[in-house]
Amino acid sequence: MRAVWLLAGLVCVGVGGVGVVVPGLPTTVFFVAAAWCFSRSSERMERWVLALPGVGQLVSDYRSGLGMPRRAKMVAIASITVAVSISAVIALEHPAARAGVTGAGVVGIWWILQRVPTRETELARRAG
Repeated sequence: MRAVWLLAGLVCVGVGGVGVVVPGLPTTVFFVAAAWCFSRSSERMERWVLALPGVGQLVSDYRSGLGMPRRAKMVAIASITVAVSISAVIALEHPAARAGVTGAGVVGIWWILQRVPTRETELARRAG
């Protein structure tokens, strides 16, 4: 089972790495998943993800319940909106496909707004 978790973590790192350069493809969520997989397979790889510049601190914050920085939430919501709009208006012709993509986008935005804490708000709550 350890090898399966290691492979899943490596796949998540790969997709997250692609997300760094491909607009609209999330990055941090794949590194959060990679760290989770590595926590079950390789302590060394888990430490590596947590030490990555740029993304390591975001993964640590998410794990500690701080969620996402406000700016990252805005960028994620904007990226989802743009990707869904392009897909639904330009790329997809079938109404069911358009509805499916739009529905997935709405659920993603709802999840970010309602289920993922905002780092600044969470820090203020913990301080006060």
